[in-house]
Amino acid sequence: MAGKFELYTDKSGEYRFRLKAGNGEVIAISEGYSSKSGALAGIESVRRNAADAEVVEA
Repeated sequence: MAGKFELYTDKSGEYRFRLKAGNGEVIAISEGYSSKSGALAGIESVRRNAADAEVVEA
């Protein structure tokens, strides 16, 4: 099963998304966005940038 993004509104009314693995485990949670379109743009940014993202130690 493929992973999925879940878009939701938090308790303070901000839009957020979480990325879930195929087994249902949450693997990432976004910052809060004031608009739904902002959260959707955040999802698109993750889709675009994560595939080739470098892994670095901090």
